[in-house]
Amino acid sequence: MSHPSLLCIHAHPDDEALWTGGVLLRCAELGGRTSVVTCTWPPGSERAGELQRSLQILNAGAPRLLGYADLGVTDTTEDYRSFCDAPFDELVESVVAHIRAFRPDTVLTYDPMGVYGHPDHIQTHRVAVAAIGASGYPQLYPEAGPPWRPKLLYQATMPFSAAQLLWPAVRKQANRPVGPLPGVPDEEIDLFVDVTAWLQTKWDALSAHKSEIARGGAMTMLAALPEEVRWDVLRTEWFQRMALQPDAEAFDALRFPS
Repeated sequence: MSHPSLLCIHAHPDDEALWTGGVLLRCAELGGRTSVVTCTWPPGSERAGELQRSLQILNAGAPRLLGYADLGVTDTTEDYRSFCDAPFDELVESVVAHIRAFRPDTVLTYDPMGVYGHPDHIQTHRVAVAAIGASGYPQLYPEAGPPWRPKLLYQATMPFSAAQLLWPAVRKQANRPVGPLPGVPDEEIDLFVDVTAWLQTKWDALSAHKSEIARGGAMTMLAALPEEVRWDVLRTEWFQRMALQPDAEAFDALRFPS
């Protein structure tokens, strides 16, 4: 049996570990190829170095950075164009190039809400979905490489039942509004992945993002949670699944081996 391949498309360094660290570790442990596209932060930055260390821990290869500015983070907004403000077609072509270069069976990004509403996450979802469709057409973006059609799309999300339990703990740590309750109805979750077996390694990868933990954002709140609550937040990864090809089942990187 061939080993499926998994490409995750994320907005920021740390998202690869937070939302998909467990499934990346599981896929790599079973012999699958894994990689991550990160839409913000340029090569050579502190955040890029932290991402590289995280990906090493997750066995997910070298960073694939688009280099756009992280919304609202002044370290990137001065010299780089905001990811949300860049031309949409330019963004799609950049992601198409990575899809065609890596040639994944399974592509994973966020749900349409970006899990919890961050504009960079929402834009990443839109770009990723458009790029997945475009990557199979040789007529589109011919300079981005030979066409490739992924077999499956997974979307990281959260069920309402989990959000109702976990979001109050996040709000308690926050010193600013954290947006509406995230999530989708529980019956719309296609796959619950228990990543307890990889939980410590997942946290090690998250902990590589030291500057983000120190910044005062979501990672700061996560690190401040009591360990038992933090493990409850991290031990399950939730996804919606969309088959894109008739033979998708045989190439599913999140359900391998079936």
